[in-house]
Amino acid sequence: MENLKEYCLEVAQKAKKASGEMAAVTGAVKNAWLDCCATKLLERRDEILAENAKDLAAARENGLTNAMIDRLTLTEKTLSEMASALKEIAAFPDPIGKIIESSIRPSGLEVQKVRVPLGVLFFIYESRPNVTTDAAAICVKSGNAVILRGGKEAIHSNLILGRVLADAAKESGLPENSIQLVGTTERNAIDEFLSMPEYINVTIPRGGEALIRRVANGAKMPVIKHFNGNCHVYIDRFAAPETAKAVLINSKCQRLGTCNTAESLVVHSALEKTLLPELVAELRDNGIEVRGDDRACALISDLTPAEDKDFYTEYLAPVISLKIVDSVEEAIEHINRHSSGHTESIVSQDITTIRKFTTQIDSSAVMVNASTRLNDGGQFGLGAEIGISTDKFHARGPCGINELTSYKYVVIGNGHLRK
Repeated sequence: MENLKEYCLEVAQKAKKASGEMAAVTGAVKNAWLDCCATKLLERRDEILAENAKDLAAARENGLTNAMIDRLTLTEKTLSEMASALKEIAAFPDPIGKIIESSIRPSGLEVQKVRVPLGVLFFIYESRPNVTTDAAAICVKSGNAVILRGGKEAIHSNLILGRVLADAAKESGLPENSIQLVGTTERNAIDEFLSMPEYINVTIPRGGEALIRRVANGAKMPVIKHFNGNCHVYIDRFAAPETAKAVLINSKCQRLGTCNTAESLVVHSALEKTLLPELVAELRDNGIEVRGDDRACALISDLTPAEDKDFYTEYLAPVISLKIVDSVEEAIEHINRHSSGHTESIVSQDITTIRKFTTQIDSSAVMVNASTRLNDGGQFGLGAEIGISTDKFHARGPCGINELTSYKYVVIGNGHLRK
């Protein structure tokens, strides 16, 4: 694209102007836009699926993995789910203007803590075109303007979805340019936007570790991020066997290419001759290669020996690492050392062990007798999410509507002065 710098600057300036207008948009207008988007997704399904087919054809030609193609694919069912998600978000209370806390000082001064938008969000994401509507919906509902930059592998899908969102904005009275989709796949466009802190308040990257590290290193504004999803399932000595099998298989096999898929299995040594062989057999029956530590390989001779890097790896593939430990304390130490801080699960019936695990594991979500795949905005009742943050500042875990807001203090007096 000629004049890339000028193009990016114009998009950012329009977003900044729109964000000022968005702060005053009523909940009724936001909800009208969400409902209109949901209707148009279904009305224009043939057009959307035709554009998605172009992306899928290119993906196969370029040798993208099955996991990547799965994330790229839209179907009539997917579009219905996307429309339902928009309606679900519309049903949430409008967060903007909500008084989070309020107190009256002895002097009679009233101090209110009021929820406000973050401003302009630059959202970078890969592969999944359904994220286009989810992200736009959460940003608009929380009063923000958003610049959407999808991956080149989904450009046709994202462009048509961007037109649907913009058409709905025009019909419902949402400020012009409150939702903008970057129309170029040039890699340098990302760097241009990352250099504009005067227009963009927050950047949120969602994709592979290389993309997120590039954004985190180059951004001149705050970044909400997670680098990868090396998630663990710990099977405790007090685990119910059938629960252990079900949680493990769902965590690893329900979908391979997601950030909340389990990549590491940790098993208490008390189960090494009883439940462990059954767990390995279940994984293999589901097509999963198990890479075990020395103890595991000594017990099950045909395991693939794990290297140290395996315990740090987000495979996004039919592979899982296996570590045997002698205590929950050793499990916690192993997980905290190797985890990416995303999601960990414990399967146990012992309340003391569970409390120790949930207290000492340092991740954005800790699941108890439940699949790691449940760490998700929709599953948590947030309506949808713009990402799952492993940061500790501002937002952690699934980032829904409230996580895309900040607050300010509104102080009400009656001629109050400081003495």
